Amino acid sequence: MSDSSVAKEPGPQGEESPVVNSPDEKKKREYKEFGHEEEKATHANVDMSLIELKAEDLYDKEKVDLETIVIEDVFKLLQCDENGLVDEEALRRIELFGPNKLEQEEQNAFLQFLGFMWNPLSWVMEGAALVAIVLSNGSGQPPDWEDFIGIVLLLFVNSAIGFYEERNAGNAVKALMDSLAPKAKVKRNGSWLEIESAGLVPGDMISFKIGDIVPADCRLTEAINVSIDQAALTGESLPQSKKLGDQCFSGSTCKQGEAEGVVISTGANTFFGRAASLVGQDDDTTGHLQKILAQIGSFCLVSIGIFVLAEIFVLYAGFRYSYRRGLNNILVLLIGGIPIAMPTVLSVTLAVGAQQLAKHKAIVTRITAIEELAGVTILCSDKTGTLTTNKLTIDRATVRTYGPFSVDDIMLLAAYASRTENQDAIDSAVVQALGDASRARAGIKLLDFKPFNPVDKRTEITYREESSGKLKRVTKGMTGMIIELCTRNKTEELENKLEADVEEFATRGLRALAVAYEEIDGQDPEGEGNGFELIGLLAIFDPPRDDTKQTIDDALALGVKVKMVTGDQLAIAKETGRRLGLGDHMYPAKVLKDGPAPGSKHLSLDEMILDADGFAGVFPEHKYEIVKRLQGLGHLCAMTGDGANDAPALSRANVGIAVEGATDAARGAADIVLTEPGLSTIVHAIRGSRVIFQRMRNYSIYACAVTIRIVVCFAILAFAYKFDFPPFMVLIIALLNDGTIMTLSVDRVLPSMTPDSWDLAEIFAYAVAYGIYLTASTVALVSIIMGTTFFHDKFGVTFSGNPSPSSSNDYQLHMIVYLQVAIISQALIFVTRSHGFFFMERPSFALLGAFCIAQLISSIIAAYADFGFTQIAPISGGWIGIVWVWNLVWFAPLDWIKFAMKATVIKKLRQRHEAAQAEQAITGVPITRTQSRVASIHESLYSNRVSFIRRAARKVGFGSKVTMKPEELQRFSSIQAQRTGATLARNPSRTAAA
Repeated sequence: MSDSSVAKEPGPQGEESPVVNSPDEKKKREYKEFGHEEEKATHANVDMSLIELKAEDLYDKEKVDLETIVIEDVFKLLQCDENGLVDEEALRRIELFGPNKLEQEEQNAFLQFLGFMWNPLSWVMEGAALVAIVLSNGSGQPPDWEDFIGIVLLLFVNSAIGFYEERNAGNAVKALMDSLAPKAKVKRNGSWLEIESAGLVPGDMISFKIGDIVPADCRLTEAINVSIDQAALTGESLPQSKKLGDQCFSGSTCKQGEAEGVVISTGANTFFGRAASLVGQDDDTTGHLQKILAQIGSFCLVSIGIFVLAEIFVLYAGFRYSYRRGLNNILVLLIGGIPIAMPTVLSVTLAVGAQQLAKHKAIVTRITAIEELAGVTILCSDKTGTLTTNKLTIDRATVRTYGPFSVDDIMLLAAYASRTENQDAIDSAVVQALGDASRARAGIKLLDFKPFNPVDKRTEITYREESSGKLKRVTKGMTGMIIELCTRNKTEELENKLEADVEEFATRGLRALAVAYEEIDGQDPEGEGNGFELIGLLAIFDPPRDDTKQTIDDALALGVKVKMVTGDQLAIAKETGRRLGLGDHMYPAKVLKDGPAPGSKHLSLDEMILDADGFAGVFPEHKYEIVKRLQGLGHLCAMTGDGANDAPALSRANVGIAVEGATDAARGAADIVLTEPGLSTIVHAIRGSRVIFQRMRNYSIYACAVTIRIVVCFAILAFAYKFDFPPFMVLIIALLNDGTIMTLSVDRVLPSMTPDSWDLAEIFAYAVAYGIYLTASTVALVSIIMGTTFFHDKFGVTFSGNPSPSSSNDYQLHMIVYLQVAIISQALIFVTRSHGFFFMERPSFALLGAFCIAQLISSIIAAYADFGFTQIAPISGGWIGIVWVWNLVWFAPLDWIKFAMKATVIKKLRQRHEAAQAEQAITGVPITRTQSRVASIHESLYSNRVSFIRRAARKVGFGSKVTMKPEELQRFSSIQAQRTGATLARNPSRTAAA
């Protein structure tokens, strides 16, 4: 066996390497330097004491070649050295350069508050206020100040509640995001310490190792086997090797080795920061929920508009009302019919929902994703770290032995051939399998260790056994490489058995790790051994997380199909799928290009994707294609991802989910960022989003029903009895309603067991049925009072001593109608919030308490209120009791109306919807409708309510993605160093001056 076959480069621990021949040295050197073009380093051809260069000097290669400026000149430019900065200088530079983070524009709190009054529904109310104060000044009467103040108060109450909840939710989400703030290892006052990367300044010495994110733009002053993933900046899929003097940029990830560097630029002055400021920010706040809001708002506005026009014609043209009297009737419809609280209630519901999801360690970076997550039908999940632990483990039960050694002996020898410090994942798994890591070096003296490298694909240790004094050598690594080394027991039979074992491992999704052993004659650690002998085969696998199987079962129970999308091999994907109950109908990613094989059961690629349990060997572009095709089949799709190159798929998905440990680029593209590993957090989020969806749906039915109830009821009373209800009392009804309905955001509801979707036809059908029924309850009461003396005869109640009202506009009759409308309208929420009988689903204490308080206030107003400025008068306790009993009698059948609607109208609507879906599945083309620009503008008017989460996300640097050609990066870093040096030259430190 030749030396060249076992020669290795020493690892970073600095052990002495064995002598190797010159051809092999050349080969190693070529490998290490691959990808670098050698250029001779140059010095800046300028007076370093002046430094201040003009812009044109920065690109003048006669003075300074920016791409090859030596590191010594960088230190001079930045007025620092390899011992780092002292605290006083760091503080001075923080003031000079600012913190190392992208500063985001803070939204003015007052403007955020006023934003709640900027939507079409609020405009109608604001218009009503102007009508009350400006147009009501007629018929010899003063402006309607009371109604004006009441409307403004109603607007402000809605805005105040919404503002308060939004700020709370925004702060809660930001606090969770701040917990993700990256750390940096920096040398200050000559000592290494860990600080938040926001505290870095130009001139700081920083250190990073494998797995770390580079915290700021820097030049490397020390580089040990360093490889950097710059995909977030350059789109390169492969990490780039870095050497002394090379530049590394903020946001890139160290994939291998350890490095130290000097910071040349921070914050907005980094390459990432400058490019992000050019790219700009996209709010992405006009989404599906805004379309729903716009359509519900339009339904209410059209309903009101129809009856307002009807009143104008009937009251003015037919009844010849005076200007002011007719205007008061119109104000009743405008004030009472507009669901002014709708944007606020839905916004507060989402904001509270975002806080609740944050408790499950899920950060919502696009708030409308909560609503979309409720409707997700397919979840495409990563395997590693999400379905599995992302922690390699040795499966002791499947260890194969090929010699006299026991399983424990093989495990111990494999641990000898593993690093105990700076371990890679396999070494860590092998050592941890011993139980006690100290056993990996107990009883032996290490003489030579050759770490794993990508060429030889194995590790090797030469050691002296202390008990016998013998020299021995153990190697472990890729099966093919190890068996080639073996000479002692390598027979045809052994190779066949090994091949069968490896194949069996592969079919079970296990990786094979071979172990071989030899003894060395004499005491020369570099001497020839007696020949390697294959002694064992270890099975390495990434075990499923403990909670994953149950979580997948929960997802399936919720109607969400989970598909595994992994970059791992097909066999591993299938075995993992079998263990988790996902199924093993897995396909390699190449089918996305080639399509189904001829004669297979799938007629098309779309059918194959829909049927598949998962895909293996997937690259980011495959993820994008999978999401796109699933969406084309009419599914709402959620996709998990962790890398920068997952960003396109995360952006394309209806809900992009960045898993725990994801890169900033993935987080920026995602709608939800998880801060705990595992799939269970996603299922918690799905369940939580459905609870939130149910609250929004319940309120939407209620709001539309009350609109129909108010406008139809008071229009009919005006047409039939010339009934002039005081606008101010409608304001009180609206105010008490809004206060109660706000508690829906924390109502106790059950999530649906199937994906949710907005079916506005259902919502409007329920609303019309409830609204007309409640209208009938009021019209019937007024008709009995006006046409009979039934209540006087049975209960002895009177109107100022008379058995019947003096006219249709008797002040006490106004109060009776007020109390009846206020009670039963608000009680409707208990029917809309339940799927069965209202008493079978307990509401939250907040909702029940708010309802009771509101009805107590309404009853007190009915008993004692005698406002001189409006047309009402107190009523007796007998009338209050009659109204309560009347409402209870009319309330009882509301559940039966709901059931009757489900059995008739709703059933037909759902059948029609299912037929449309079936037709869509056959054609494979989603049924969409081209949207007009006017409709888009209309929807955008509701979008101001969902931007606060995005602002919170930006404060910690989420949501910024940039690209740049690799060759531009190096030039850019030199420009940064020059500019930073110029700033420091203009602002010399006191110590430097001294």
